[in-house]
Amino acid sequence: MTPAFSTPNERKNISASPVGVAADGRGAVFVFPGQGSQWAAMAEDLLSTSAVFARHIRACENALAPHLDWSLTDVLTRRPGAPALDRVDVVQPALFAMMVSLARLWEQAGVHPHAVIGHSQGEIAAAHIAGALSLGDAATVVALRSQAIASIGTTGRMASVPLRADEVRRRLAGWGDRLNVGAVNGPAVTVVSGEVTALTEFVASCRAEDLDVREVRVDYASHSPLVEPVKPRLLDVLSDIRPRASDIVFYSTVTGRRLDTARLTAGYWYRNLRQTVELGDAVRAAVADGHRVFVESSPHVILTEGVQAFARDALGEPTEVVVVTGTLRRDHGGIQEFRASLARVRGGSVET
Repeated sequence: MTPAFSTPNERKNISASPVGVAADGRGAVFVFPGQGSQWAAMAEDLLSTSAVFARHIRACENALAPHLDWSLTDVLTRRPGAPALDRVDVVQPALFAMMVSLARLWEQAGVHPHAVIGHSQGEIAAAHIAGALSLGDAATVVALRSQAIASIGTTGRMASVPLRADEVRRRLAGWGDRLNVGAVNGPAVTVVSGEVTALTEFVASCRAEDLDVREVRVDYASHSPLVEPVKPRLLDVLSDIRPRASDIVFYSTVTGRRLDTARLTAGYWYRNLRQTVELGDAVRAAVADGHRVFVESSPHVILTEGVQAFARDALGEPTEVVVVTGTLRRDHGGIQEFRASLARVRGGSVET
């Protein structure tokens, strides 16, 4: 098959009208989710049809290679004997490569980020796309961070609860520090993280009230005290990371506001693993700064609904269009799906 964007004429056919700058001069926000958007064949179509995507996957593979004992290409093409995506130290580097390569595909099509937001491990891809971390440093962070998580063992679990964060915190009081809010994913979508037994009890109590609680398919509890044992390891192995200031705005989901990316040192990446993911605060900060276009750069939509809800919440009675789109969808990973997402951005209030 002919690679997408492989010639100037093909690129012109796809992106004759570059977009990414809103009518008021503020541009698109690229959003990068944490774990959960993966699916088995997520890269296969674009690897065979997009020269741009394939080139950046190769670049990510080269950057990750010094830290891995497996091949990214083998994983993404499902070669026999390749490790499975159910391993945290496999899925997180694989998703990092996907998110970065999809972001570069958006840029090739004329949609450039004026700001970024990352959720949990997604902040690593966000930092690289913003220009704060070199590809080598970002690959180091995602590989060694995921390996540290793998070393924790199966001491914790996570679950998504359809309630506001303040209500969830009230309900968690009975479990003390055994459970806490791990992430705020929507105005009424909150992730709880903590000890296995305590989480099982909490989930049962919620389901007894007919709440649609969904357990997250992981065997560890990020964004909880259970990750604290890996702090010395992360501070050590990431001590050589050299972040730099970026012209692209970085809305931190650790602090919930704009952050100078020169501060994305080893200590920040530990906090990124330990503290609550404040997606809502980051989206509200972006909306307050005038951003109205959000593009989730991932193989499946995870955060679009939450981002849309937070944006509407921030605007109150909105008179402006807020455009929120994903990139690919599970079982729809080809160039046609990307073009459909591109069309959604072009259909919003964006112009050159």
